[in-house]
Amino acid sequence: MPDKTQGRLAGKVAMITGAANNIAREAAVMMAEEGADLAICTLQSEEGLTETARLVEAEGGRCFHRLMDVRKEDQVRGFVADAGAELGRLDILVNSAAVRRHYPFAEMTLERWRDAHQVILEGSFLCAHAAVPHMIQAGGGAIVNMGGISAHQGHIERCQVTAAKAGLVGFTKGLAVELASHQIRVNCVVPGTINTEKGTSRDKRIPHPSGGKPIWGREGRAEEPASMIRYLCLPEASYVTGQTIHVNGGYYLP
Repeated sequence: MPDKTQGRLAGKVAMITGAANNIAREAAVMMAEEGADLAICTLQSEEGLTETARLVEAEGGRCFHRLMDVRKEDQVRGFVADAGAELGRLDILVNSAAVRRHYPFAEMTLERWRDAHQVILEGSFLCAHAAVPHMIQAGGGAIVNMGGISAHQGHIERCQVTAAKAGLVGFTKGLAVELASHQIRVNCVVPGTINTEKGTSRDKRIPHPSGGKPIWGREGRAEEPASMIRYLCLPEASYVTGQTIHVNGGYYLP
């Protein structure tokens, strides 16, 4: 078993939402490799969450895990409180929970619009609001919000997700400014086209109407944006805050 005391996140605890698979799972394992303990949650797949926990524990990390709905304030606050009691502290938050359903605008309803915002934007707010007092108590920390490339170049039949992900950029900047005095850094990682398992919240895959492709010539791998998430939580990133960082192989050039 790896020596947890040697990692750059030794003694730290990271909370990651939407951690049943893909980028969030990779980020959890990478943080465990750096010595962190993990608190992970998802709403969709208990099996996937259990597998992520197994991978974290195989790296020597403790892992608190539970099915949890980021839209429900009582569940979020209960999860954070229980994770803090179980693991002793909280230093890192990665807001990865999302929905990506496609609807033509003519078929958009207020309920569908709100569903995306409740998970992506309000869920990130609730998790941060519950986690920040623990980070302040720990002497600082890092928050990483998972953005979306659609927020920067648009996408067909996903205006609700585009708007919610764009809101995360503003949320990231606002928190970065307000929490700097507490030594809490806040950044946003925006993956491009990543070869991942598509969850049930994504009804179908519709290519961007521009037909653009990454200049790097391939889809990304989950570990590539995950490694950026990990980096932003390391001591080496101590001067990086308030930034929106794209990991997309040149698919979109800001």
